[in-house]
Amino acid sequence: MDQSPPATPAQGTVDTLDRRLLAHLQRAGRASNVELSAAVHLSAPQCFRRVKALEERGVIRGYAAQVDREALGYSVMAFVSVDITAEQFARVREFEHTIRQFPEILECHTVSGDSDYLLKVVARDLKALSQFLTDRLMQISGVANVRSMICLEEIKPPAPLPTEAG
Repeated sequence: MDQSPPATPAQGTVDTLDRRLLAHLQRAGRASNVELSAAVHLSAPQCFRRVKALEERGVIRGYAAQVDREALGYSVMAFVSVDITAEQFARVREFEHTIRQFPEILECHTVSGDSDYLLKVVARDLKALSQFLTDRLMQISGVANVRSMICLEEIKPPAPLPTEAG
């Protein structure tokens, strides 16, 4: 999967029909064009053209299966805040490139507040998380501080984006 930042669609490019398509695709990403057209009450060719246009503009960034992390043996999920040194800010893109190379890091966000980055990390167990943090993450040049919060229970799993016009 491409790790480059996604294209940003122009504001106002998603109309009501596109929103209905997006809502359905988020619930049923494997829906056929015929199923999509029935769900949004649009002809199959129009549906196909609209979905292609949404893909080309970067509104639809890709398709993926939602896999249960515990089924793959990742019993621990943690949110990890990372602070980088003032000197590292000159090479922040190098840090971000390095972060993208770790498959254990599911998400990375720059944030405001007390930390510079917030990561969502999975590990097989607490020992594996500790080893990842100590032996890999904290070894990245310029990392000043790392704090982790272990997820005790996932109350609301990742959900589709709201598609209502705002």
